[in-house]
Amino acid sequence: MFDNADALFLARIQFAFTVSFHFIFPAFSIGLASYLAVLEGLWLKTGKPLYLDLFRYWLKIFAIAFAMGVVSGIVMSYQFGTNWSVFSDKVGPVIGPLMAYEVLTAFFLEAGFLGVMLFGMKKVGRKLHFTATLLVAIGTFISAFWILSANSWMQTPTGHVVGANGQFLPGESWWTIIFNPSFPYRLVHTVIAAYLTTALVVGAVGAWHLLRDRDNAHARKMFSMAMWMAALVAPVQIFAGDMHGLNTLEHQPAKVMAMEGHFDSHPDGAPLILFGLPDQDARRVDYTVEIPKLSSLILKHDLDAPLAGLDTIPDADEPPVAIVFWSFRIMVGIGFLMLGLGLWSLAARATRKLYDWRLLHRFALLMGPSGFVAVIAGWVTTEVGRQPFTVYGLLRTADSASPLAAPAVGASLLAFVIVYFAVFGFGTWYILKLMHKPPHSDESEPDRAPIRTAGITPGPATEGGR
Repeated sequence: MFDNADALFLARIQFAFTVSFHFIFPAFSIGLASYLAVLEGLWLKTGKPLYLDLFRYWLKIFAIAFAMGVVSGIVMSYQFGTNWSVFSDKVGPVIGPLMAYEVLTAFFLEAGFLGVMLFGMKKVGRKLHFTATLLVAIGTFISAFWILSANSWMQTPTGHVVGANGQFLPGESWWTIIFNPSFPYRLVHTVIAAYLTTALVVGAVGAWHLLRDRDNAHARKMFSMAMWMAALVAPVQIFAGDMHGLNTLEHQPAKVMAMEGHFDSHPDGAPLILFGLPDQDARRVDYTVEIPKLSSLILKHDLDAPLAGLDTIPDADEPPVAIVFWSFRIMVGIGFLMLGLGLWSLAARATRKLYDWRLLHRFALLMGPSGFVAVIAGWVTTEVGRQPFTVYGLLRTADSASPLAAPAVGASLLAFVIVYFAVFGFGTWYILKLMHKPPHSDESEPDRAPIRTAGITPGPATEGGR
């Protein structure tokens, strides 16, 4: 069935499919690990059992999401050797160490303390357990740090030299590679997105249980905490996104041109196209709804500032405009909906109706999965906007793929689709099942400790002490 397909296209679809599945879980676990640290810290500080109940409630969900994130991430790394071996050969001296640093720092830190966090509440002291929770949360951030550094280098490559064999080699300083021009902006934008994604899920679960029982103290607390996060952090995210956009305009102008739908240059101020249908072949956006000169104001802070269009970019170097155009609008639209939810919650809080406005609760419930949609839309904007390059301006995607036949790539893609939907579909169903159950007093820890397999591990005492 794949005999007439394009192997490169199938390889790109396969990586896009697996990375989209994978990105959902780290985006949730990064924020949830920090939320768990906050809950346990509040419990230690106040002594209120409610915080411990919420900690144990979300700990079970975190364990499943974390496990699915690890498994889906391992699969992605194998594709570098199967579908993208030329890319791995070319950029391995730069990307390889960055990914190794993630394993040596974040992965070992998480693996070392995750078991204590999940099963050690009754086996170690409170302070030691809280330390383990903090270290797991820090580990998730460090993991994001290294992965985003590697990906950002592909967006804005600096600090390297090209060897005689065409490989990208480290230059004089690794700091220039790690802290490449787009990395600080992308790190802040992505980590805040993870926190907002988690807040929206927590808020949706709280809203769901408030709709069923508005006197549930646990639901009230989680909903209140989530709404504070939305109200305070959503404006920060919009500002961070604007700064990231300005950085992208400086280093990847073609991506911004595609995001804005600017096929033509605008010497006297560019309009902001709110909606339209990009036609890359005809070099125009049809049925536009636009605001004159607003794009120049946003990107250059000047209504009459000139903005270059895709007419200044060679056709072979243009990204797919329609995908980037719409994914960017989905991300931005959801961002403003998050801001609206936060402002609505502030109004409800000011009138002491936070737990009574059922329309607010329904809106929060509806917004529950929106964070995942936003982070995937943002990832699509970033990655598709970088095309037709894997290393921006230096290595083309067409020159990065392995010399595989289309049927081989198509067969593995089909297998991924079937297995992913089966395995991760079940995992997601189980997480939703846990969320459906309301939190209550005296929540228990995860009820299955790790299996003891070491021969020196003492087993339970037998009758007669033998």
